[in-house]
Amino acid sequence: QVQLVESGGGLVQAGGSLRLSCTASGRTFGNYAMGWFRQAPGKEREFVAAISRGSLKTAYTDSVKGRFTISRDNDKNTVNLQMNRLKPEDTAVYYCAARRWWKVTTTTDVDYWGQGTQVTVSS
Repeated sequence: QVQLVESGGGLVQAGGSLRLSCTASGRTFGNYAMGWFRQAPGKEREFVAAISRGSLKTAYTDSVKGRFTISRDNDKNTVNLQMNRLKPEDTAVYYCAARRWWKVTTTTDVDYWGQGTQVTVSS
């Protein structure tokens, strides 16, 4: 069992930055590929970024490439999402996700979800 807790969401103006963090419980964090998903009001949850267990592989949805960076620290059981040059269309609840195997890019891949953190980008 893995419990995930997100933090770092908030309100930011367009062009600004936010850093999301996700802290995992347990001693097996390094055995999981990690990802970030987001869900805007009235829309389905969608993939944002993913990172493999040893950080050798990353993946991003096209709309965030060059603006968002995913990273992890297996010693601290954390995965981060640095979000730069934010746009109003990035507004959503952002969810941390874990999967036992690479890669975690669809909602059906996910074994564990966090509770989500709200990101609001004003124009």
